[in-house]
Amino acid sequence: MASLAEWIDRYLKHLRLQRNASEHTLRNYASDLSQFYDYLTGGPDGTKRPEPELHQLDHITIREFLGELYRRRNRKSSVARKLATIRSFMKYLSAEGVLPANPARNVSSPRQERPLPEHLALASVTELVESPDCTTDLGKRDRAVLELLYATGIRVSELAGLDLGDIDPGASYLRVVGKGRKERIVPFGEKAGEALRVHLPARGRLEQRFHGSGKRPGNALFLNARGGRLTTRGVALIVDRHVRRLASRLRVHPHTLRHTFATHMLNAGADLRAIQELLGHESLSTTQKYTHISTAQLVRIHRQHHPRGRISKGRS
Repeated sequence: MASLAEWIDRYLKHLRLQRNASEHTLRNYASDLSQFYDYLTGGPDGTKRPEPELHQLDHITIREFLGELYRRRNRKSSVARKLATIRSFMKYLSAEGVLPANPARNVSSPRQERPLPEHLALASVTELVESPDCTTDLGKRDRAVLELLYATGIRVSELAGLDLGDIDPGASYLRVVGKGRKERIVPFGEKAGEALRVHLPARGRLEQRFHGSGKRPGNALFLNARGGRLTTRGVALIVDRHVRRLASRLRVHPHTLRHTFATHMLNAGADLRAIQELLGHESLSTTQKYTHISTAQLVRIHRQHHPRGRISKGRS
């Protein structure tokens, strides 16, 4: 029978070839399972011990591993992710007939603290997206990046993966390939469309700068200063650079614009399921985290819509 290490390799290949998992997902799963494997084969004095037999992997072993993670001061979110990875791996072993059942099913996930997603007020996000210097080609690119992130709520990785054929500035929609290689159509408004139309000639000039020895950018919609495809890290740097230039102190990262998009759409009355579709969420529960409403908004809504919510003037 194959060893634990060999089954881990088979599982990662299964994720890549059968489940179309992204490189980001594969890296996380490989890291989590490697850490689990090291725990199982590591002795107390730093020496190695033999791999356990697969039938020895039970819920007690998994709980002991989680306990070790807590002792190392791992965050609850990190522990929960590693448990989800192990649970998925054990489910695979069970489906392959290696284990009679999934022992990780009997291990409860840690209770998560669910902080509200950060989002910007309309004035702040307007200030941010209009901050690039559009007299330069890179400024035109940055304006289009920021406008599109806010206008569509797409993930940074999805934006970095856009090609010229995925977008039609005149039709005001784009084709996005999201998690699990699933495609969806996402609309955008006039401001983003205008920014894209201004960006396209600048993109052509940026492409002429390409002089690297690597692969040419091909049809990438957004390019870096050297003419290559803009990466997710490059998008983060663009956001950081323009945030630092703002007079107001905004704590913003690229995902904040995704949160802001969802929050503003919801507050304006958009249907939650429509927002789910636009964001590319598999589950509606993921989208529901955006349903936070401030106390002031609740008071305003109550006074506006409840028959006895208004305060009559001239009465005490």
